[in-house]
Amino acid sequence: MKYLTALTSILAFGNVAAFAPSSASRHASTQLYNKPAGHDVRSDGVAKEMDPEELKIQTALAEHQQNAPKLGFPTDVRTLVQYNHGFAVMSTISKSNPGFPGGSVVGFAPDELGRPIFIFSGMSSHTQDLLADPKCSLTIASKEFKGAADGRVNLMGEVTLLKQDEKEAAKAAYLAKHPGAFWVDFGDFNWFRMDEIVSVRFVGGFARAGSVTPEEYAEAKPDPVSAFGPAIASHMNDDHMSSTIAMVAHAIPGLEVSEAVITSVDSLGMYVKCTRTPRASDQPQQFKIRLPFPRKIEDRKDVKNVIVEMTRAAAASAAPEPAAATED
Repeated sequence: MKYLTALTSILAFGNVAAFAPSSASRHASTQLYNKPAGHDVRSDGVAKEMDPEELKIQTALAEHQQNAPKLGFPTDVRTLVQYNHGFAVMSTISKSNPGFPGGSVVGFAPDELGRPIFIFSGMSSHTQDLLADPKCSLTIASKEFKGAADGRVNLMGEVTLLKQDEKEAAKAAYLAKHPGAFWVDFGDFNWFRMDEIVSVRFVGGFARAGSVTPEEYAEAKPDPVSAFGPAIASHMNDDHMSSTIAMVAHAIPGLEVSEAVITSVDSLGMYVKCTRTPRASDQPQQFKIRLPFPRKIEDRKDVKNVIVEMTRAAAASAAPEPAAATED
């Protein structure tokens, strides 16, 4: 498993570490303009010493995030594919424009092994492309995707026609994801599946990217709590953001954020997109942190109980200590 996780003080509240390409690339060069890989950051060339308190906060945050329990990349990827809204961008090798990729937004549903199932019209350009060359890629964004801080997966493989005895199972899986797909019974529509997945790439947000082997992907199971996680996140964001802000401050003492939006909830914790203006700065910055649960969650009721516990613990730690009694 190749993980390219970056824990550089959790983006150093804004500085994103670049992911350099492997030196073992099959291509002669992927370098642009004879510059080393990386992100240009405007600077006046003068190194600025960080405020000691700010350094303390960033160090505490980095240590907290490094030790926070996470699902792991294979489960993250499999979960994202399972609970996606059922649409993705398919890139095929164009039959009508040789040498160019063809892009289409397509509906799909994963089977029990996470293999995407499709039903395509025989007239669609991507159908013709696949019949000529089955190689393609599928880019799937998380259901709550709004920008670069949110997760996405790219599957590369070969998409081929299903056999007759596989079509009923494929139809059931597809209708479970797309109950209004009346076209599944049209005579000129055909069932396809990405049977041979050869590459799985994952971006979980800023400074969290890597790849999973096809075998790891096939063996992974979707996280069950993530199925109803968006409803919990939406409720917390709409009605209880102050509680989330307090939980962040309790988890990382000294870290004061002005906004804390829960982007996903799973059996081990939550990902929270925070907004904060660092010390000695007037520019707000956004970053995502992992807020772990004190124990593994098994069901919806348990999520509610744990969040209530975390909220009460945060409130208790923020409460001022009672004044010491004095004698008259």
